[in-house]
Amino acid sequence: MKDTHGVMIRSRKISLVAGLFYLLTFVSIPTLVLYGPVKSAQYILSTGPDTRTIIAALLEIVVALAGISTAVVLYPVLKKQNEILALGLVAARILESGTIFVGVTFLLSIVSLRQAGAGIDALVVSRMLAMMYDRIFLLGQSFMPAICDLLLGFMLYKSRLVPRGLAAIGIVGGPVLLVGYLAVMFGVIARLSTLAGVSAIPVALFEFSLGLWLVIRGFNAKAVATLESKK
Repeated sequence: MKDTHGVMIRSRKISLVAGLFYLLTFVSIPTLVLYGPVKSAQYILSTGPDTRTIIAALLEIVVALAGISTAVVLYPVLKKQNEILALGLVAARILESGTIFVGVTFLLSIVSLRQAGAGIDALVVSRMLAMMYDRIFLLGQSFMPAICDLLLGFMLYKSRLVPRGLAAIGIVGGPVLLVGYLAVMFGVIARLSTLAGVSAIPVALFEFSLGLWLVIRGFNAKAVATLESKK
């Protein structure tokens, strides 16, 4: 006989931890402002502390680790719905986080050049590093989140672990963000345009709402029991 009470407690712990990690992925929002100076053309020639950039880099590292953690923590539950897609989500999150680490490396390289007193000789290199950050940011924080949320939304919708309306936001938001990403890639819209920002809203809403739901309410008990019966 299955320990139903133990299963419910374990699933509640999983949902709580996963929800906290999802909410943690939003700590990088201040980087939009904090990274402003290091991405400017004259930063390499200026003087002063690099504290803002270093703090922003640390916030992005936290987001990268939290992103991987969301998929890893959810895997034991999601694999009972679809093991291949659950594993795909873990792989996609790792790839997404890998691009974040690379992007952080680009900007910290500018800081290193500035601290070394590279001066005007490193001006072109610093601009190239900033441009490479912008490019990989699109890949890691536009394209990959779209894939991740499409996979997650589909599995949550099928399993009914959370309300289907909430899961549907991920299913719809993923393709919307992907269209926005492609529009920027092909030069149809600017990277910092209003339309580009709007295309990211559904995914942001899905992940934030999911984080709150998992922390406050957790998984649907009936859905958990149904998945357990598939063993």
